[in-house]
Amino acid sequence: MEEEFDFGSAEEQREFVNRFEEMIRNEDQYFFDSSTFESIIDYYSEKNESIKALQVLEFATSQHPYEATFYTKKAQILTHMRQFSLALEAIEKAISLEPSDSDTLLVKASLYSAQGLLEESEELLNQALENAENKAEIYHQLGTICEYQGDFKKAKDFLKKSLEMHPDNPDALMEINMCFDVLDENEEGLQFFSHLIDEDPYSYNCWYYYGNSYHKLSRFEEAIDAYDYAILINETFSSAYFNKGNALVNLDRYAEAIEIYKQTFEYEPPSADTYCAMGECYEKLELMDTARDYYKKAVKLDNNMADAWFGIGVTLDFEERYFESLHFYKKALELDDENPDFWFAIADARYKLGQIEESEAAYYKVVELNPTDIEAWLDFSSIYFEQKQLDQAIETISEAIKINTDAPELYYRLVAYLFANGQYTEALNFLELALAFGPEKHHILFDYLPQLEGNQIILEIIKKYTDHND
Repeated sequence: MEEEFDFGSAEEQREFVNRFEEMIRNEDQYFFDSSTFESIIDYYSEKNESIKALQVLEFATSQHPYEATFYTKKAQILTHMRQFSLALEAIEKAISLEPSDSDTLLVKASLYSAQGLLEESEELLNQALENAENKAEIYHQLGTICEYQGDFKKAKDFLKKSLEMHPDNPDALMEINMCFDVLDENEEGLQFFSHLIDEDPYSYNCWYYYGNSYHKLSRFEEAIDAYDYAILINETFSSAYFNKGNALVNLDRYAEAIEIYKQTFEYEPPSADTYCAMGECYEKLELMDTARDYYKKAVKLDNNMADAWFGIGVTLDFEERYFESLHFYKKALELDDENPDFWFAIADARYKLGQIEESEAAYYKVVELNPTDIEAWLDFSSIYFEQKQLDQAIETISEAIKINTDAPELYYRLVAYLFANGQYTEALNFLELALAFGPEKHHILFDYLPQLEGNQIILEIIKKYTDHND
């Protein structure tokens, strides 16, 4: 029995699939032409129904044993399933049928790459490059191999060549964006995406990554403009809405960001990331009940989202529910125990609960993980100061200064500790250093030890530096 259809619409494709499934149910043998088989295979592949796609391929290769395309597709599916030896058999069969076809070499290269055989993959891709009509995909794969090898500069060069030929390839755009990021070449990235937009002004993907380049350069207003162009071209582009929301957050425009985040729900199901971002916005607006609700929605979707657990803790901390907040901070820490922000919050909560030794230990962890966190050093040393452990306070802030040599806040705090400890000469020496680094911040000293405002020697030294700077 013969069934022949031309490849056409989605309705026709579904009809092909129905006829194939009917054949299976009836345990019959229909004939399909090669393009119809391709359509049925693609239908199952797009739905990630690999077993069914392979079943169709068995019939296809039986009826069309000399069609290299079917063996190539079989190799691709088996590679995806990590059935490498069977995939190799299939692609070798395809190559034997069409030895000069560059597409088969591409698939074999992908197979080698999936097995970590990067040099072999690269050799095949260079071989395919010699005869390929469309070189864009080959350059893309060469770029990907260089990424695996950690050579992001070389990867960037290959990806540039690929995108010059096919500027709207979302995978290649994502990868070259990562290369610019890793290489800290975001200015170059901005220029490159601008060039692609000149070539293809209606590419919403190019506008999106153009916006991302602005974002990474902290040029948030310009990033928002770029995201707006991406959305104008493709109003269903949820990633552009999400990143526009992030840019608005960086501009402290939290209410606007919330509305933009909500728009993503029109085009994709709510995600834990979006709920967490919305929770942070409500937190910044000090609407803690609402913030907590959104953080809870985030962890319901993703129980391993450390930032959302942490956010719940922050909302409770704000309400002075320190013991409860500590539970959620610890939950976040279980998921990411190298996050200094989590340790900082735990240190602060334990301090507020009077758990001084535990607070000290947590602060030690904060400055170990992030030794440039000035606020952490100040709070850490302050615990010792309040416990009348002046030598320890001085030692801690001195350690901070060794690492952060140009932070006037640390010098002013050390001056306060030295005065409190009766080390007046040392205190005055460090006061001069503090004033040299930041004369405009001298009020920090009096904020911490108001009684020093009556010290004429201190006032004269400060006047010397502030008058000079005026």
